[in-house]
Amino acid sequence: MAIIRVRQHVNPLAHKYQTPLNPPNWEKVFAQPNLPLHLDIGCAKGRFVLNMAQVEPMWNFLGLEIREPLVADANRLRDELGLRNLHYLFCNANNSLRPLLSSLPQTRLQRVTIQFPDPWFKNRHAKRRVVQPELVAELAEFLLPGGIVFLQSDMEFLAVEMCDRFAANSAFVRHGKGEWLAENPLSVPTERETYTLNKGEPVYRAIFEKS
Repeated sequence: MAIIRVRQHVNPLAHKYQTPLNPPNWEKVFAQPNLPLHLDIGCAKGRFVLNMAQVEPMWNFLGLEIREPLVADANRLRDELGLRNLHYLFCNANNSLRPLLSSLPQTRLQRVTIQFPDPWFKNRHAKRRVVQPELVAELAEFLLPGGIVFLQSDMEFLAVEMCDRFAANSAFVRHGKGEWLAENPLSVPTERETYTLNKGEPVYRAIFEKS
């Protein structure tokens, strides 16, 4: 298999990423478009949702990624495995989430994951981080009541910021009395999660539920 080389960080505010996504025809994307949907924002190589789609065949899985070569490679692997409950889209989630979610069958979005997003350490780059108040508001609008958002990072400051932004939206309630989750509640870890834990370093996790 060819090695896909891409930049580790992509500036979502760059001009080339400002065109919102044109949503696909969901009837052609998924074999059963009315199954509950798990949305993974910033899916990178897409291996997490690839594995989840095989573990949970009665869910649909959609990965969003801003680095186009990773999306093309992930969709090729999906096709090789014949998975009809999985799809990847190249887009900037910060301007494409609303048109994408508004095109979905109603009440389909039931689970969202945002895992190890680019931290953009410098304060002047904070607007490049994926979890902005606008993104939280869009998820609040389209997520099914009782649906969950699962957040993970190996950077505590970023995990705190993500949690603060979800907590600031009255549609979301945090599980666990504000404490970090000791275990991943999902059946599949990400590559970054496994790498971090193998180094003996902490992972900061939280779940927010749509009330």
